[in-house]
Amino acid sequence: MYRSYPARRARELSPGIILCVVVATLSWLIQRGEERAFGHAIIEALVVAIVLGMIVRTARALPARFAPGVAFSAKQILEVAVLLLGASVDLPELLRAGPALLVGIVAIVASGLTAGYWIGRMLGLAPKLAVLVACGNAICGNSAIAAVAPVIGADAKDVASAIAFTAVLGVVMVLGLPLLIVPLSLSHYQYGVLAGMTVYAVPQVLAATFPVSALAGEVGTLVKLVRVLMLGPVVLFFTLRTRKGEGRRGSTSIGRLVPWFIAGFVILAVLRSTGILPGYVAAPVRLVSGLLTIVAMAALGLGVDVRAVARAGSRVSLTVTLSLVTMLALSAGMIVALRIR
Repeated sequence: MYRSYPARRARELSPGIILCVVVATLSWLIQRGEERAFGHAIIEALVVAIVLGMIVRTARALPARFAPGVAFSAKQILEVAVLLLGASVDLPELLRAGPALLVGIVAIVASGLTAGYWIGRMLGLAPKLAVLVACGNAICGNSAIAAVAPVIGADAKDVASAIAFTAVLGVVMVLGLPLLIVPLSLSHYQYGVLAGMTVYAVPQVLAATFPVSALAGEVGTLVKLVRVLMLGPVVLFFTLRTRKGEGRRGSTSIGRLVPWFIAGFVILAVLRSTGILPGYVAAPVRLVSGLLTIVAMAALGLGVDVRAVARAGSRVSLTVTLSLVTMLALSAGMIVALRIR
């Protein structure tokens, strides 16, 4: 029987989306249980959803029918959640560090790219694989790797190697980065900047910051989105370099240069900060954004295969780890140099 495309698409996505919603609901219930038992959540639902998703994925390989919905939840649902977050942020508060922070972000990303590439080369990685690892660390993890790979002509094996350990280490960052707040004496604003500068993917930034505070989450998201915007110039750079060096035609799209959800986040943040969007919408929009984010976190966990670390190889793993440590050091230095409080 003939089915319209929307109906077929919904049927294709529904198993994975339902699975993500189930994991997200369990995570929320666990958080509620913590709040009743201890008076507050020890581990927020955002983090619980990632861990539960990883447990499900590691315990048993998911049937292929779940893959489209999980991928949709990790990308499109997350993008909607980030866009909606713009309606609840206090833009003047987030931008109090001034233009120096923007310059610092650009400088750290450029330095992180350069350092990551040469760390990889010194450890014996092939040039294209070193580029992928460097881009993943300095910009936005898997998204940067996927965007740069076709431009430089990287093969599937290099892409898989670069993504595998990056995905797992990204979850380690979500769980471990908050532990640095006390020893480094970080304010919530400073922690938001550090997380936005070092955590790989947007969903991981949300999971690493919002359990700390709303301010940390909003600052981390803004800083991270600026890092994501750096993907445009980086893709353009490698496109021009590839055309010049190998005579190949590289291509890119406006969507890669300025993702739609980032543009939407900025527009809503401006409307909210100028009063065009009334203040009373902030709380309900933040609630919806938070619920969608938990679903996306579940999808993120379901997409992480811990066993892939072994397949990535020790040199890739060491390169990713050292590059991440470098980004942490550079970002902490930037916070001190700019006197961010």
